[in-house]
Amino acid sequence: MDSNGKIRCGWPGNDPLMMEYHDREWGVPLHDDRKLFEFLILEGMQAGLSWRTILHKRENFRKAFHRFDPARVARYGDQDLERLMGDAGIIRNRAKLRAAINNARRYLEIRKEFKTFDRYIWGFVGGKPIRNRFERLAELPARTALSDGISADMKKRGFQFVGSTVIYAHMQATGMVNDHILSCYRHAELSDECKKRQR
Repeated sequence: MDSNGKIRCGWPGNDPLMMEYHDREWGVPLHDDRKLFEFLILEGMQAGLSWRTILHKRENFRKAFHRFDPARVARYGDQDLERLMGDAGIIRNRAKLRAAINNARRYLEIRKEFKTFDRYIWGFVGGKPIRNRFERLAELPARTALSDGISADMKKRGFQFVGSTVIYAHMQATGMVNDHILSCYRHAELSDECKKRQR
């Protein structure tokens, strides 16, 4: 419980940036194509690392990846890759950086087929968030049968670093699932917002 009497999920700890992310972004249904692309790339970068590490580098990533403009990133060549590898403000993993460029190209293919990436990814949940009712953080899954299925479909389409765990984290971040624990004040707030939108 914080000084205002609010109970949060425990994972942000006392990190102000993590707390702000938890309160304002995590679990909020997201339908902006560029932001969905940003989370897709950042979740891939997180593989094997903590989200805290990625979040504290997010502004650096935004600068390095031209504010996550998928069309711009899709045109990156060898010079851009070397520029990224020389940027100490981001994760300098060549395989992940190559995957990000590849995924921008696959992302544009999805948009060509479905008109928007939003329509593609949210189609897996019928356009409505899954509202889970977990009481403890230990109950949260790292992956589900649904994230397995989305991961398999994306891999089939040529995406990289989109394993089931990465995809489930993306679903949590973009509000496809509400995984705030029941005692967290954001669980009820997000559930109420979803109900209002569906009226």
